[in-house]
Amino acid sequence: MTAIWLNRDVKDDDERRARLYAGEIFVYDHLRSVEEFAAFTREMVQAALTPHDPRHVHAALSPAELAPILGRLKPTFTHHPEARRLVAGILQELGTDLDDCYLDVPKLRTAYPSGHLTKGIAFAFPGHRDTWYGAPQAQINWWLPIYPLAADNAMAFYPRYFSEPVVNDSERFNYYRRNLERKDVTKFIDEDPRVQPAALGLGPAEPEVRLLPKVGGLIVFSGAQLHATVTSPTSLSRYSVDFRTVSRHDVEHGIGAPNVDARSTGTALRDFLRVLDKESMPDAAVRLLDPVGPAEGELAVFKPGA
Repeated sequence: MTAIWLNRDVKDDDERRARLYAGEIFVYDHLRSVEEFAAFTREMVQAALTPHDPRHVHAALSPAELAPILGRLKPTFTHHPEARRLVAGILQELGTDLDDCYLDVPKLRTAYPSGHLTKGIAFAFPGHRDTWYGAPQAQINWWLPIYPLAADNAMAFYPRYFSEPVVNDSERFNYYRRNLERKDVTKFIDEDPRVQPAALGLGPAEPEVRLLPKVGGLIVFSGAQLHATVTSPTSLSRYSVDFRTVSRHDVEHGIGAPNVDARSTGTALRDFLRVLDKESMPDAAVRLLDPVGPAEGELAVFKPGA
């Protein structure tokens, strides 16, 4: 059984992280800070896609026309100082220890109807855990919609597999090589040659959970949760934001979700900066997860324009 909490009050952030590491999921509704962040993001999306309605842009622009627009919009959003400030406001409203909390950059996600742009810059993720993509076991994911959600274009969870291994090909993935590939992402329109770890044999009849918070709501879950992008041929275009956090205390003490089947190499931990002052995660903590480090010529940290 997986508990899904709605607007759950916890005594402190330690308790929430412990529950998330155990596979529980938290859903929040009508958070002032999330509403503010969603409005900020929506303004950027609408400005980039004008004169088209972002939710119907797939009917106006071809994948080849849309990809370069997203290629400009997404990094601009990710590295906008206001985006990071607003994320810090969300964490503060929910009682996160900002001195202990390290944050990766927020990412704008787009999901278009099946048959449109589902590769490269708008990749539609099959069933996966973020830990298959180099995420630390202590990673917490925070996900929020920008426009109202629908069941045919959302995110699916497979909570029965939180503590059960799933056949996957995560051993093919190296996080540092992925950072090198980011500069070419807008070129992938019809095919995507990058290694994309996925659950093998996860069928359409697999029981799943789709959580549909309103705009201003938020889903918080462990990076070890098995989840996937949901689209359909007739769905509207979807826009969402996710950001990831880790607790330095938990990394240094080996605390996190159980690793039941992740075999990727490299770690995303170097991309996390402390919320309060943008201090990098100490190298000693990173080495606990990745003693080898990046090979010569591999980027250890994603830097825009590199």
